[in-house]
Amino acid sequence: MARYGRMDGTPRRCSEKGRPQVSETQLKHTPLHDEHVRLGARMVDFAGWDMPVLYRAIGTEHRHTREQCSLFDVSHMGRIEIRGDDAEALLEFLCTRRLGDAAVGQCRYSHLCNAEGGILDDILVLRYEAHWLVVCNACNRVKVLAWMQEHAANRNVAIDDTTERTAMIAVQGPAAMPQVRQRVPIALGELRRYRFVTGQYMGMNYTVSRTGYTGEDGFEVILPAQVAAMAWQFMLTPADEFEPPVVRPAGLGARDTLRFEAAMPLYGHELHEKIDPLRAGCAWCVDLTKDFIGVQALRAVNDADISPCRVGLELAGKRIVRQGSAVVQGGHAIGEVTSGTFSPTLERSIAMAYVPREQAEPGTAVRVRIRDQEVDAVVVALPFYARKKR
Repeated sequence: MARYGRMDGTPRRCSEKGRPQVSETQLKHTPLHDEHVRLGARMVDFAGWDMPVLYRAIGTEHRHTREQCSLFDVSHMGRIEIRGDDAEALLEFLCTRRLGDAAVGQCRYSHLCNAEGGILDDILVLRYEAHWLVVCNACNRVKVLAWMQEHAANRNVAIDDTTERTAMIAVQGPAAMPQVRQRVPIALGELRRYRFVTGQYMGMNYTVSRTGYTGEDGFEVILPAQVAAMAWQFMLTPADEFEPPVVRPAGLGARDTLRFEAAMPLYGHELHEKIDPLRAGCAWCVDLTKDFIGVQALRAVNDADISPCRVGLELAGKRIVRQGSAVVQGGHAIGEVTSGTFSPTLERSIAMAYVPREQAEPGTAVRVRIRDQEVDAVVVALPFYARKKR
């Protein structure tokens, strides 16, 4: 799901000390802000929140997530509860994904579109016994909330933004399941992907889901803001004081490189209001047989089968290509890079881009413009990285 801005350790509008040139009092703080500062995190302005981009180094945190387990603060993401007799009907009308047949305890990834089929946001929708929860991107929370409220008029629906009253922590990596099972008295052994459980522990309501945004196995824990720091410290405490820590904190920089290797689209880069879910390679989360905002436009796109489409690129050398760089073939620009990075896992420069379908076949040779030079590249299948089954 969407993260916004540059996550390579060089955030926009930074001072010489690496701090955003904006008063910290103007930024929102998650319930874990003091923990990040205590651990020496480098903090940046991220969609209006003061967030940790790294603690040690992005590559170090990235590799530890792939090999062991990392803890991410994702409390900045929007959490909006929807209740009432018309809650399901509202969500069916807003979301590209069919939701009415979702079971209690199930999560579904979906898009919200405008009337032209452009993507307003990519979201997770969780079905509880008596309500629904929409998890949206931090940069789009105000927009999504207003969109829902606009279309909830004359419906029996109550919409409650719980973002700043709760915290959300992601536990990601191959060791996530044994670490969470060892530390948390919740039966997680049967929890499947894109499912969640709820309950109470010491009088505290919690939700534990199994989704993720890194390409690894993992969980997300939603809990009251006032107990977030205690839960964070508990997860970071080594189970055995004589062993090196298996669970370590990681910043949004590593979260971005991890999602990139797994070819998960990022709002503001691969996803935005000028691109639709079909051309973004997300047809699997669109049900064209139901009515929702933007469905007519998407049916037309589907019938026309028009370009561009999202592809992966592998570049020669180690230079990193940035969003907006041209993809070139035969001396002519044929597409545009949406984001690029140097993959810590694959140890090569990779990118995602939109190109015409005729040039989307893996193995197609292209070039990308980096400043005033053109670098050789080849179209490759997505994802760049897939986790090993253990």
